[in-house]
Amino acid sequence: MGSSLVDTLRASREQRGPLLTDARTTALRVLNGEADGVPEVTADAFGDLYVISLYRDLTPAEEEALLDAAVAAWAPRSVYLKRRPREARVLANVAKESLAPEVPARGEPVESLTALENGLSFLIRPAQGLSVGLYLDMRDTRAWLLDQVRGLTVLNLFAYTCAFGVVATAGGAKRALNLDASRRVLEWGEENARLNGQPVDRYDYVAGDVFDWLKRLAKKGETFDVVISDPPSFSTTRAARFSAARDYAKLAEAAARVVAPGGRLVACCNHAGLPARRFETMVAEGVALAGRKGKAVGSLGPSPLDFPPPSGHEPPLKVHVVELR
Repeated sequence: MGSSLVDTLRASREQRGPLLTDARTTALRVLNGEADGVPEVTADAFGDLYVISLYRDLTPAEEEALLDAAVAAWAPRSVYLKRRPREARVLANVAKESLAPEVPARGEPVESLTALENGLSFLIRPAQGLSVGLYLDMRDTRAWLLDQVRGLTVLNLFAYTCAFGVVATAGGAKRALNLDASRRVLEWGEENARLNGQPVDRYDYVAGDVFDWLKRLAKKGETFDVVISDPPSFSTTRAARFSAARDYAKLAEAAARVVAPGGRLVACCNHAGLPARRFETMVAEGVALAGRKGKAVGSLGPSPLDFPPPSGHEPPLKVHVVELR
């Protein structure tokens, strides 16, 4: 085990500064790849549980050295490992257990735990696949939303475990409707709501294809004051394949049709290969195709404190807020 790697991991965590002492937030990224000196490796901390993600193939010896260094640097209760091959065809041919082992790579098994973000509680399940329940790069966007939605209606597309819905309700939204293809993650979202003492109305947790539901809502004339669109970079449903870099304008068009006049579309994309300027152009194209006029009112993104971009690069996450007339 290289002491230099231990030093790098220790220094990376310490650079998170105020986040480490914020009692209202226990979930943060402690290693962000190249920017922190370990290319294509990230680590997220949820209290004393750590989730390490590998975006390149390491030899078994390299994996062991990394895990040993993480234990020495961070003294975790548990470390879970996620292997994230870049290509979908690789994913299809590799057993899930090898990509996201259900047992920890180090320390004790943890079925679930509650993490805090800006004082709100979220259920984390470290053994359940590649995604553990909360995307930490959206923390600043969720904090922004909390202050924007009092008395408003919110539509949360690709809701996953409904973190935006929880935040909207906590911020005093009149209604937060969560849409996702997976009933399982929506039930997880209901658990998150209950964890925060929020009422759960099954009508606000809708499983199905987002494009289908946007068509239905538009046909019924339903609109929302804030529409949050945070799709996966790539996805395949029974009906279609979606690629953010190719199809975001189509998604922005469908979403714009259900934004109330004077309302806002919060368009999000985490595809590193799509430059921010091109992404903003695609959103504008979609808004225009929907026959709406849009005015950009802000750009958000990940906290530079725990998601520093590599030198000379923009962050993968882009959040573009457009007000529609």
